[in-house]
Amino acid sequence: MADNQSDLVILGGGSGGYAAALRAAELGKSVVLIEKDKVGGTCLHRGCIPTKALLHAGEIADGAREAATFGVNATFEGIDMGGVHKYKDGVISKNWKGLTGLIKSRGIQIVEGEGRLVGPRTVAVNGDTYTGTNVILATGSYSRTLPGLELDGQRVIASEHALQLDHVPESAIVLGGGVIGVEFASAWTSFGCKVTIVEALPRLVPLEDEASSKQLERAFRRRGITFKTGARFAGVESTDSGVRVSLESGETLEAELLLVAVGRGPISQGLGYEEQGVRVERGFVITDEYLRTNVDGVYAVGDLISINGQPHLQLAHVGFAEGILAAEHIAGLPVVPIDYLGVPRITYSQPEVASVGWTEAQAKEQFGADAVKVVNYDLSGNGRSAILHTQGAVKLVARAADGQVLGVHIVGDRVGALIAEAQLIYNWEALAGEVAQLIHPHPTQSEAIGEAHLLLAGKPLHVHD
Repeated sequence: MADNQSDLVILGGGSGGYAAALRAAELGKSVVLIEKDKVGGTCLHRGCIPTKALLHAGEIADGAREAATFGVNATFEGIDMGGVHKYKDGVISKNWKGLTGLIKSRGIQIVEGEGRLVGPRTVAVNGDTYTGTNVILATGSYSRTLPGLELDGQRVIASEHALQLDHVPESAIVLGGGVIGVEFASAWTSFGCKVTIVEALPRLVPLEDEASSKQLERAFRRRGITFKTGARFAGVESTDSGVRVSLESGETLEAELLLVAVGRGPISQGLGYEEQGVRVERGFVITDEYLRTNVDGVYAVGDLISINGQPHLQLAHVGFAEGILAAEHIAGLPVVPIDYLGVPRITYSQPEVASVGWTEAQAKEQFGADAVKVVNYDLSGNGRSAILHTQGAVKLVARAADGQVLGVHIVGDRVGALIAEAQLIYNWEALAGEVAQLIHPHPTQSEAIGEAHLLLAGKPLHVHD
């Protein structure tokens, strides 16, 4: 068994792991990146990228169906899942090859194999050990299920299986109305599948502002997507044609398959973390705001972690930011902890739901109802949205005293692209009047951001009294 020494050993080559590797290498560190599958992790190969490719294919299908609305003669003949997979896999392959080349160009050593922490700063893989001055744990997450609910990969599936289906199911039950469940429900509906969502909490995308949830629910009703909120799963059994799902209310639902989309759990078991003294709670590695674990020299990033025991956003772009922060902290650079409220959040359904900052309920609880001002700008007043035939709104949550923007919540087709500007507004603590005086190009959906701030500043333009 050979022991290899380096400045930094990273266990896991997903978003957080490879971002840390790239930044550390830029800072002159020798880096070993250990990955049991392919660099890029869940996001590139089984999550963000392939899911959004399916959603785009669904958007094309809807466009073909609705072409006559725009005066275009077209016919929709169905979905070729082989062709969809070829397109999806081509996108993944291109990104993976580019990423692999980038990592190698920075002089980072990639070790393929399943690693295990065998010392405070030592990882064993393929019979060899790799010891670093520092170690970053970045082993990511897996698709969770419920107690007693077994995934068979055929009729009861997780998102990974859903991305490989060789046909469009005639019907599907989606267990979970969060981001993953809503996105698959949206894509499958565009493909022609009849979808029913079952969500235990009172509304879809329950972590978003309540107004955003209501707008999404209205849009899903128009699209023919059935959903049952406040409905708890009781069991599932196979039938001749698929599955029968029982709810605690006694109601039963039948479909060709059941997609379990109840969230993601941390991959930490059996990797030696606790044996080496790393604090783990409910499977999550506990870190401080600088991503340090309780073991000196050991950091952790991405879906794997809980910061000071608090809930943590499981998003690829959060992983990128944490990987960079950890690498810079290791290098001794001054770093600022991440404000997770200031991280943009997008659900890429049709319509999209995008947000940053406080929800109305959170802001009122934190600052008091009288201290919070809320305005809504309907996209019906936005020319570009009318061209796109999309409905939705921009909602601003602000401090009543001075108009400082505390939260931005947007619903509508393609509005995810608007949340980058909203991120700057929130993170730079902008006031309504400051944003209102900025000129947004016409006709774009970005004007809706400007119009909402004009409304908040008390000088509305394209808004009825």
